[in-house]
Amino acid sequence: MTTAHHTVAIQQVHSILLGARHRGLDVAPLLARAGIAPALLESPLARISQGQYALLIRALRRALRDEIWGLLSRPLPPGSFGQCMRQLVRCATLEEAMRGGFAFYHLLVDDFAPRLVVREGTAHAQFVPRGTPDARLDYAMKAFMLFAFNAASWLVARRIPLLGVDYTTGMSSTDTSRVYQVPVRHAQPHLGLSFDARWLELPVVQSPQSLREFLAGSPANLIVKYRDTSSLTDRIRRMLRKRLGGELPSLEEVGDALAVTPQTLRRRLRDEGRGFQQIKDELRRDAAIELLLQTHLPLLDVANRVGFSEASTFHRAFKQWTGVAPGEYRLSHGSAER
Repeated sequence: MTTAHHTVAIQQVHSILLGARHRGLDVAPLLARAGIAPALLESPLARISQGQYALLIRALRRALRDEIWGLLSRPLPPGSFGQCMRQLVRCATLEEAMRGGFAFYHLLVDDFAPRLVVREGTAHAQFVPRGTPDARLDYAMKAFMLFAFNAASWLVARRIPLLGVDYTTGMSSTDTSRVYQVPVRHAQPHLGLSFDARWLELPVVQSPQSLREFLAGSPANLIVKYRDTSSLTDRIRRMLRKRLGGELPSLEEVGDALAVTPQTLRRRLRDEGRGFQQIKDELRRDAAIELLLQTHLPLLDVANRVGFSEASTFHRAFKQWTGVAPGEYRLSHGSAER
């Protein structure tokens, strides 16, 4: 049975390459190092693996000598993140660490200001542009916010439960609510995230010794490290994954297994920014991508393993999910590897 890891939208690849393109860099060798077929960039619905995305980050960081991949007006020198984290593991509390980390980057970043504001029992981590943000700066701030959230969660060795995520733009991908496990509020004054201020009192439990292992695993661990596997979305995904090769259970059957009513199940999923059909479709999509990339199974076998009895039905569904046919997806990936 495939593990069906979550995948990354191709739009993330377009966005992270903005800095390299702005600096006139040939992105083809960078894509090749990450095993990403250039043809996938032509399909707006295509997906790549988390491993490929992490490899692309490493390739960009190395080629540009910049830890924010050419997205800001001046580069973040290699080693900046490690230097910052070496200071933060010596902090006493999460609040001290977050304020110290934001102060550290105030000295290195000219384009936006990270701030921690506590108001009426709620902590707000805000990322405020200095000037009018373009697409490069917008993506840089969103990436910085994700890395800051995961780094903060690592420092206290638990995922910090969020109350909300704010975007200044009017659109976000469905991946955003999955990653943060809360609905995203659009058209807000600041990009940021909020959580109960009591979490700021958590002690920092990491050490210089554990930091060495953490830095060795970055950036991959900053992308996926603190996804909350106890969330309702992930519990349902694990339940469905066990029955992936056959007919998946209905919302009512899942509710019975979890001892909650269908209405409660829908409401709790809505609180996490998710939907039941969405979870089923994404599970099948991610499992199919994993099988296409990591095995040489015939397409009919791949279709059967993700719950389709006919290759033609699987073909239509996969093209709807990713914008390309499964055979074309596999062929493109094989060309990139070669």
